[in-house]
Amino acid sequence: QVQLVQSGGGLVQAGGSLRLSCAASGITFSMYAFAWYRQAPGKQRELVADISSRGITSYTDAVKGRFTISRDNAKKTVDLQMNSLKPEDTAVYYCYIVASRDWGQGTQVTVSS
Repeated sequence: QVQLVQSGGGLVQAGGSLRLSCAASGITFSMYAFAWYRQAPGKQRELVADISSRGITSYTDAVKGRFTISRDNAKKTVDLQMNSLKPEDTAVYYCYIVASRDWGQGTQVTVSS
């Protein structure tokens, strides 16, 4: 059974940093691509960043240069380092396995101005 357990997040002032982590189980971790999505109140869920099984990354324009997605195949974790946070980054963030379409439980990130 696939399971994604998220940690991190919380409340931070604008300009601050947060790190999200997603621990996966029930899959051969190294074979899968992962992504981070976010959903702000009243808005659709949107792709933030993804990382292939080889470690190739991509980012939505709004977070380029501020966010970094990474993976640790030994620990079976995918992290999202978020720097220079803005109030518009406030959302619930979700970890996602691309191939199996499984979601993490969601983590609230709130950036105050």
